[in-house]
Amino acid sequence: MDTANGSPSAREGARLPLQQLEVTCFSVPTDAPEADGTLTWEATWVVVVEARAADTVYGTGWTYAPTAVATLITQDFCPLLLGLDVLDIPAAHEVMCSAVRDLGRPGLTSAAISAVDLALWDLKARLLGLPLARLLGAAREAVPVYGSGGFTTYHDTHLASQLAGWVHGQGIDRVKIQIGEARGRAAVRDLDRTRLAREVIGSQAELYVDASGAYTRKQAVRIGAPLAEYGVGWFEEPVPPDDLAGLRLVRDAVVSDVAAGAHGGGLAPFARMVTAGSVDCLVLDATRCGGATDFLRAAALAQAHGLEISTHGAPHAHAHLAAAVPNLRHVEWFHDHVRVESMFFDGALDPTGGALRVDSGAPGHGLTFRHEEAEPYRVA
Repeated sequence: MDTANGSPSAREGARLPLQQLEVTCFSVPTDAPEADGTLTWEATWVVVVEARAADTVYGTGWTYAPTAVATLITQDFCPLLLGLDVLDIPAAHEVMCSAVRDLGRPGLTSAAISAVDLALWDLKARLLGLPLARLLGAAREAVPVYGSGGFTTYHDTHLASQLAGWVHGQGIDRVKIQIGEARGRAAVRDLDRTRLAREVIGSQAELYVDASGAYTRKQAVRIGAPLAEYGVGWFEEPVPPDDLAGLRLVRDAVVSDVAAGAHGGGLAPFARMVTAGSVDCLVLDATRCGGATDFLRAAALAQAHGLEISTHGAPHAHAHLAAAVPNLRHVEWFHDHVRVESMFFDGALDPTGGALRVDSGAPGHGLTFRHEEAEPYRVA
C-alpha cells in the first residue's frame, strides 16, 4: 500500500473500518525531582494508542495519564469502535462520549477519549497521504513555542541553566517557571526565583509564571504587583482553575495576562470560562480535553469571544493542530513531555529559533512510534 500518497480506497471514498486499537502504558522517571505549586512527581505516565485500518496503516495518539486510562480504552471503547469508519471521526467521538456518561466527562475519561481521537486523526491523515495540518487546513507554517519547566524543586543553578539553554542556546524568547511553592506558602522564594529568571533571560525575552492554582485570591493579587515589576506577562492558574470568579477577580486586578483551562474536558468548562470573563488566554490540552476534535471546537469558541488560545504540554501532539488555529498565541514546549516524545518517536521537532515547522510533507503528525525504545518503560 502506498501510504505516502494515501490508500486507494481512502482516495476513492470507500468505507474503511477500524481494525485494531492497541493500547500500551509507560512510566518514564524524571531526570530530576520535580514539583509545581500543588504536586510533586518522580515519573511521567503516558498511554499510547495505535489505531489500524486498511491492514497496514497505523495512526498514533497519546495522553499523559496512568494505566486506568488504558483499561478504559481497552474495556469500554474498543468493543464500540472496532468496525466503525475511520474517516468519520465525529461519529467515533460521539460513541466514546456516550459510553462515559455514567463515569463523568472530565479527568481520566476525557484523557482516554483524547488519546483515541488523536490516533484516529493521525490515521485519517495517513490514509489520505496528507500532513495533518494540511488535512485540517493550515493557518500558518510555523508555530511559536515557549520553554516551560522551572520546577519549584530546582536549585538556582539548575533553573538558570535550563532557562539559559532555551533563550540563549536555542533562541526561544519566551519561557515559563513554576511558582506557588508549598501551596502558596513560599511567596518570598517565588519572587526570588522570578527575579533570578529575569536576570538570566535578559530584558527582551518574555517571562511567564504558572502557580498551578496554589494561591488564594488575595495572595494572587498581592503577588501580581511584584511579578509585573519583573516583566511577567503571563500568570497561569493564579487560583484553582474551577474558581471562575476568583480568576476574574485576579484578571481584573493584575497587569499580567491571566490564563487557565489546561485541565478542561469537553466544551462545557471552556464555555463557562470564557463567558465568565475569567481569562485573557484560554489554555487547551488536546491530550486531555477530548482530542483534536474538541481542541478545534474549543479554539473556535475562544475565537468567537475574542480570545487567543495556547496549548498545554504534549508539544508534538499539538504542533499540527496549532498550525490550523488562527487565534493561536503559542505552544508549550514542556520539559517532561519533550523528553518523552523525543525518546518515544522518530520525527521529533526542533524548536530552535522559537518556532516549530510542520511543513515536512510527512503524512499525519509526522511521528513514528519507536516500540523498542519505549518497551523498557512499559508498565501495561
